[in-house]
Amino acid sequence: MKPLEQNVIEDLVVAASRVRAAAHVPYSKFRVGAALMDEDGEVYTGCNVENASYGLSVCAERHAVAAAVAAGASRFHALVVFTNASPPVSPCGACRQVLSEFGNFPVILANSAGERVQTSVEELLPLAFSAADLR
Repeated sequence: MKPLEQNVIEDLVVAASRVRAAAHVPYSKFRVGAALMDEDGEVYTGCNVENASYGLSVCAERHAVAAAVAAGASRFHALVVFTNASPPVSPCGACRQVLSEFGNFPVILANSAGERVQTSVEELLPLAFSAADLR
C-alpha cells in the first residue's frame, strides 16, 4: 500500500467535508461525508441518507463506493470519512465489508476539529469474507 501525500489527504478531507453538508439525517442528526479516490486520482463522494424505516438508510461510504462503481472505477487509492465526532469515527461493519471487496487501501478518519486517524481497510476488517471464501 502506497503512503498518501499530505496534499492528497487534505483534498479528500475538503471533499468529504463539503458533501457531508448534503447528508439527509432527520433522525440521528449525525452527518457523515466520504470521499473516495480511485487509482487514477478521480474523487467520488457520498453522504449518509437516513430513512424513517431505519434499515433502509445508507452510509456515506457505501454511497461513495456506488458513485465510483457507477462511473466505472473499481480500484481505489484512498478514502476519507468525515464527521464532527471526536475522536473521528470509523466506518460501520457493513461499510467495512463493502470496502474490503475493493482491496486494501488507506482510510483516513477525520473531523471538523482537525483530528486525523489513518488506518487501512485490512486494519478495519481483518480476515474479511471475500470472493476467495466462495470457492
